[in-house]
Amino acid sequence: MKFQQQLRNWGGSLVILCLLLYLTLGADSLEPLLRPLAPENAPAIYARNSFIDLVGWHLLLVLIAISTAAVIAILAALFVSRPAGADFLPLARSLANLGQTLPPVAVLALAVPAVGFGSWPTLIALFLYGLLPIFENTLAGLGSVPTTVKDAARGLGMSPLQRFWQVELPLALPLIITGIRLSVIISIGTATIGSTVAAKGLGEVIIAGILTDNLAFVLHGGLIVALMAMLLDGLFVKLERRFATA
Repeated sequence: MKFQQQLRNWGGSLVILCLLLYLTLGADSLEPLLRPLAPENAPAIYARNSFIDLVGWHLLLVLIAISTAAVIAILAALFVSRPAGADFLPLARSLANLGQTLPPVAVLALAVPAVGFGSWPTLIALFLYGLLPIFENTLAGLGSVPTTVKDAARGLGMSPLQRFWQVELPLALPLIITGIRLSVIISIGTATIGSTVAAKGLGEVIIAGILTDNLAFVLHGGLIVALMAMLLDGLFVKLERRFATA
């Protein structure tokens, strides 16, 4: 019975994973299906780079950018949620909102003269875009911890550090994970524009399709990006629920 319940819970994610693996590893077998969408005498399957490499680079960019954004945003939210840092909340919120103020293309355009072409401009854009959801959700999570719970922990003789690690953080964790999930999903899509500044990723396939009017490339690359976002979203939702019920 328990196995059947777990199968139902993970069934959707397994289907998405299988489709993602098929589109990535079995790309050549899709040629007959995508052929009608490709221009005459043009390839229906992108072949300049392997899809497994492009998926790997795409995920690596997102992982590095969002991991860095999560560390900084969570530490900043923790600092401004304490009495000693409360005065810095408006400044921290304005800085976290900076990435959402500028379009991704503008961030890339500003970053290229400073760091050159390649992965760095994309990492900067993803980092800036990932800050706000994590920062705001961490603040909301820490702020949602009941005062009575914190007072009870203080009454038990816990130090401020113990109260944070053993009481506040576990209760705030579901909302923090929600913020990270939102940042990851945003970044999965945003990372595609990194190919305009020579960053490796699935945007390479989509942009090549747009430039050559090849809908087969656009559809293939877009489906992989969408499935990646759906898979990661589902995994994070399960993680949120697990910590919410812990």
